[in-house]
Parts: sequence; structure tokens; C-alpha cells
Amino acid sequence: MEEEKKRFIRQLFLLSSTGLSMVLAIFIGLAIGVLLDGKLNTRPCFTLIFLGLGIIAGFRNIFWFIRHYGTADDKKDKKGNGQDN
Repeated sequence: MEEEKKRFIRQLFLLSSTGLSMVLAIFIGLAIGVLLDGKLNTRPCFTLIFLGLGIIAGFRNIFWFIRHYGTADDKKDKKGNGQDN
């Protein structure tokens, strides 16, 4: 039971950090775009470009987390360590 609780807490932490990394990537891209547009007086161009890059980076982070941590759990389950028989 203790192992299941630790696994649940670990998965909850990873899930919350994934959402946070998505939001931060989008806001950082947006902030860079707004700053560049303000300095270069090219209103929506850099904002839209860096907002798009931030969204792409956010989804890339989510896919990386799923691939990295999803395969680690699958390897545990295939070995029999993660399942109760």
C-alpha cells in the first residue's frame, strides 16, 4: 500500500509540473514577443511569432514528459514490479 501511495504522489507531482511548464512556456514566449514589439514598434508580428513558439514549446514539454515517464512506468509493469499479481 505504501508503494502505491508513493507512486500516486509522484504521478500527481509530474502531472502538476507538466501543466505548469506548459503555462510558463506560453507566457515566456508571449512576454518576449511583446517586449520585442514594444522596442521595434512592429505591433502584432513578434507577439504572434513568439506566442506560437511558446505554445509549441509547451506541447513539446508535455510530449517529452509523457514519453519519458510513460515508458519508465511501462518498463516497470513489464518486469512485474509495478503490478500486484
